[in-house]
Amino acid sequence: MSHPYQFNRAISRRPGASVVKGLRAGGGPDPSLEGVLAEHAAYVAALEAAGLAVTLLDPLEDFPDAIFVEDPALVFPDCAILLNPGTESRAGEGAFLRPTLAAMFETVLDLPEGHADGGDVLAMDGAVYIGLSARTDRTGAEALARLLEGTGRKAVVAETPPSVLHLKTASSIVDEETILATRELAASGVYKGYRVLEIPAGEEAGANVLRVNDTILAGSRFPRILDLLDGHGAKVVCLENSEIEKIDAGFTCMSLRWFGG
Repeated sequence: MSHPYQFNRAISRRPGASVVKGLRAGGGPDPSLEGVLAEHAAYVAALEAAGLAVTLLDPLEDFPDAIFVEDPALVFPDCAILLNPGTESRAGEGAFLRPTLAAMFETVLDLPEGHADGGDVLAMDGAVYIGLSARTDRTGAEALARLLEGTGRKAVVAETPPSVLHLKTASSIVDEETILATRELAASGVYKGYRVLEIPAGEEAGANVLRVNDTILAGSRFPRILDLLDGHGAKVVCLENSEIEKIDAGFTCMSLRWFGG
């Protein structure tokens, strides 16, 4: 039986110098380019250590947020879907991903209408959850749900609290039965039917972790989350993420992951 975190391949993109001007919801200082480059390199190395063959794409200087390859696309073992990010400055990113996806996937689908960011999409065994947000509108979410259902997957459009930037900013897969989520998102009932590990108060910024095979990549500056995951029996690899975090990023958004031949 496959699980929603079993992967052997990934696509990532090297940061360009423009990454320091990436989008951020709450303002704040620019990250250091050296810090972003170091954190991204450590992230790619962690994916490789977890058993993934990583295709590393060149920087796109005209798109400061292009290292976050998971927002303009989704990948599954049998297909890829090009999305339409909800921020105008990111609208052209998908065109640069298309040739790579077309070379690696037999089927590449396009979101026909609306806006959707991959950061709002969490794929579990039983369903693919699509969170509504400032970046994913209902038209885009419902169009994506129809595309997913056309591939044989169940899709659930989820109402998320207004404070949530992306669904996966506030929740992550721990295992096929368990979600890590902020208290606010857990209380919304989005993940009814799953075991939910609630983020300790004050560490909400660490909610985005990445399960890859038998390993969870998590931020090193969130000790209570690390303790929570450890108590659940997870094998955790701590990574520094403080510079990339300044541009609203976590671990899921920096790669596209799938199990392929």
